[in-house]
Amino acid sequence: MLIIVAALALPAPVQDAQAAIEAALADSAAGWSAGDMPRFLAIYADDAVFVTKNGLVRGKAAIAARYDKSYGADTSKRGALSFRILGARTVDTTHRMLWAEWQLAYPDGRSDKGVTSLLFEKQARGWKIIADHSS
Repeated sequence: MLIIVAALALPAPVQDAQAAIEAALADSAAGWSAGDMPRFLAIYADDAVFVTKNGLVRGKAAIAARYDKSYGADTSKRGALSFRILGARTVDTTHRMLWAEWQLAYPDGRSDKGVTSLLFEKQARGWKIIADHSS
């Protein structure tokens, strides 16, 4: 009976979407941690918007340039990235909102963390981030 209730609480398409989004996010984090920026950025839509304290960064290419300027290939600056999912919400059949805590572990033992709000859109190439607000 519990399985039926759980299945009714979260329909299969929502479960599938959430699993696909979480897998894409994990792969993106693995790309970051390996210094593979194309892999890290593969989760972003070409027209994604990144919200920063200084304003909006528009487009995947501009987001890539921002990360390259701030972190480059230096692993001591970049660290190993992971996410802890805090919550998710279905917006409609092609959009999902996800909240997570991001964590960076640096080679020297330092760590950093913050939160992120990510709006995903189902596109032909899978679930892509169209809006990212991380702090």
